[in-house]
Amino acid sequence: MKKILVTVVLGVAALAAAQDAAKPAQGQPSAPTTPAPVAQGPVIKDPAEYNAYVGAIQQKDPAAQISGLEAFLTQYPNSVMKVAALQTLMQDYQQTNNQAKTLDAATKLVAADPTNERAIFLLAYFDRLKAQGGDPNAQQDLVEAKKYGQMGLDGLAKFTKPDGTSDADFQKMKDQMTGVFNAALGIAALTDKDYDAARKDLRAAVDSSPDFQKDFSVVYPLALAYAGPTPPDPKLTPDPINAIWFSARASTVAPNAQYQGQIEKYAKNQYMKYHGGDDGWTDVLALAKANPVQPAGFAIKPAPTPAEQVHTLVGSKKPEDLNFAEWQFVFTNGAQEDQDVVWNGIKGKAVQMNGTVIKATATEFDIAGSSDDIDAKKADITLTFEDKVPLKLIPKEGASLDFQGEPASYTPNPFMMTMEKGQLLKPKTAPKPAVHHKPASN
Repeated sequence: MKKILVTVVLGVAALAAAQDAAKPAQGQPSAPTTPAPVAQGPVIKDPAEYNAYVGAIQQKDPAAQISGLEAFLTQYPNSVMKVAALQTLMQDYQQTNNQAKTLDAATKLVAADPTNERAIFLLAYFDRLKAQGGDPNAQQDLVEAKKYGQMGLDGLAKFTKPDGTSDADFQKMKDQMTGVFNAALGIAALTDKDYDAARKDLRAAVDSSPDFQKDFSVVYPLALAYAGPTPPDPKLTPDPINAIWFSARASTVAPNAQYQGQIEKYAKNQYMKYHGGDDGWTDVLALAKANPVQPAGFAIKPAPTPAEQVHTLVGSKKPEDLNFAEWQFVFTNGAQEDQDVVWNGIKGKAVQMNGTVIKATATEFDIAGSSDDIDAKKADITLTFEDKVPLKLIPKEGASLDFQGEPASYTPNPFMMTMEKGQLLKPKTAPKPAVHHKPASN
């Protein structure tokens, strides 16, 4: 489920976000309609060049300003006003929702001014969204997104407040940039299966501002990062609590009902896998819907351990009422005191049961007694006889066998029970008893 990136579910969300992002970012200063006084900035010494720049920058219609600035940059590619012209051009293209031209201008602007945070911001944002949206060059998009994400984070400390921007708006702008840069790094890390880095970067993105707490294209990948790979990586510390929370949260911010249902099912499965049942799930989902931020102290009770399951089982049934697979479960997973309770209740007592023959001689049969071991063609019972079994009565391998024996000893791992005083029973004409499955264990 983790291609570049995850599924079309992310693609739909990312493309929807991209359409909104093509509009001027909140807090971005609008494109200037008049040039700054020449005395306060670089001085254009060539009158023709000066007139070309002023003529372009004073256009109030964005299309006319774009045309004039493109012509200016073509005619004067090394102008001292190149950075200013590219920045205005980038903003004009953004205002006219021309994503391709916005990115082209931003790329040229970063090449001319590697410290331009607003251009780096747009490149990190759009390259990440293109990759998630299924762009044919998604792999390269993520390489670029990662590059610009790191450049952006490195440069934020030196990013100065634009003229006319309040302190509150400037802080909001920086929070938005922080989220964008971390999201770019996190998506790239998740695609590279670097789950530790993905968790760190995507969590930083989600925590950066309320906008990212409802951004499906970031919240859902964060859930996947916390869930980790399948099968699990022994070098990666599991984090099921965060995986459950953010997958539940992702289901509430998914772009439509179909995706909400799919992600909610995934989140519920994660919950049941960890908790051992679906009790309490509706409360967790309601909490995720009502709280964009994970509540302090959020916790989910894990499923009982196999030893705890054994203790409950031993307390609920008499040893002789347990089926063979339950005995196996007790002797394989239980605490010694629970094993002793069951063993003392069945040792030396005649037991009649059915199994599958794995191997047979005149004095000893190897038998699979539990359904799991029957399927695996693996013996879990050694049945011994006091007298030799006549040759004509020795069953073939794979045959179903009704027999009697007395439990005499067992080894827990790998499990094997030895039964003595074996007897062959006549096949029953009545329906066979229910198949004995071992209890599920985590």
